[in-house]
Amino acid sequence: MTITQLQYVLAVAEYRNFTLAAEKCFVTQPTLSMQVQKLEDELDVRIFDRTKKPISITEAGEKIVQQAKNIVNEAARIKDIVDQEKGFIGGTFRLGIIPTVMPTLLPMFLKTFIDRYPKVQLIIKEQNTEAIIKNLKEGHLDAGIAATPLAKDFLIERPLYYEPFVAYIPAGHRLAKTDKLRPEDLDLNDILLLQDGHCFRDGVINLCKASGQGNEERFQLDSGSFETLVHLADESLGMTLLPYLHTLVLDEKRKKHLRYFQEPPPAREVSLIYHKKELKHQISNALRDVIAAIVRGAIAFQDVEIISPALSD
Repeated sequence: MTITQLQYVLAVAEYRNFTLAAEKCFVTQPTLSMQVQKLEDELDVRIFDRTKKPISITEAGEKIVQQAKNIVNEAARIKDIVDQEKGFIGGTFRLGIIPTVMPTLLPMFLKTFIDRYPKVQLIIKEQNTEAIIKNLKEGHLDAGIAATPLAKDFLIERPLYYEPFVAYIPAGHRLAKTDKLRPEDLDLNDILLLQDGHCFRDGVINLCKASGQGNEERFQLDSGSFETLVHLADESLGMTLLPYLHTLVLDEKRKKHLRYFQEPPPAREVSLIYHKKELKHQISNALRDVIAAIVRGAIAFQDVEIISPALSD
């Protein structure tokens, strides 16, 4: 039994296809199939049921796959320990970023980070919070950037910045002439929201409910784009709320429609999150330092009121 064989087993278990698993492992399909077969012969048990499409995992295979995850992850930590002891900042680092953060944050820090740490190979994936949590738990990601708190026992959350909510209010709207907004001015029936699954949407709904404005929106919108919400607001279909960093990329004409909240403004906490067992601390620390330093200069707000990204019961 080898670590490589276990890695091949995990790939087949994930993709339920030998050809695709081989591609992901950068080997030929016959090589991968032979090694998996070899392991099954050694253990004298079938891990996969090849008679089904897609391939299924046998009952014994489920237990083997779970143990293989533990072994492969622990084996990978040996190199992490050595790197940490040497203070080496390099190697592969898989980072998940939520969709409402990635478009604005990534261009701000990526070039600085890769210039400063050229030996780090960043693999960046845009994923929602639920997917990031799942992939951190299963070892598919080294870290994530998401709105917190998430209250997961196995995660460490290290705040990067606090991003205020800003209202985008078109001309003619009932709040268009309001200088400084209060949460109680909001009406959920009047706010254009992102589609379900976005934590920023949940934060806006929580903000409205906290101020006693818990109505449902007039129509359902299946969009994950703040740009779409702004366009719809321009058509007088309502107002919307934006994360502060997103407002920095608006043109000057649209910036005239921005309205800020009274101090302290409602805000979301954006954090670098990773598993408690994660050992790539030298890369996590470097990433956090770069992002925090850059964003600190972009967001001048000091006191904020943190809005939970998850809906309250």
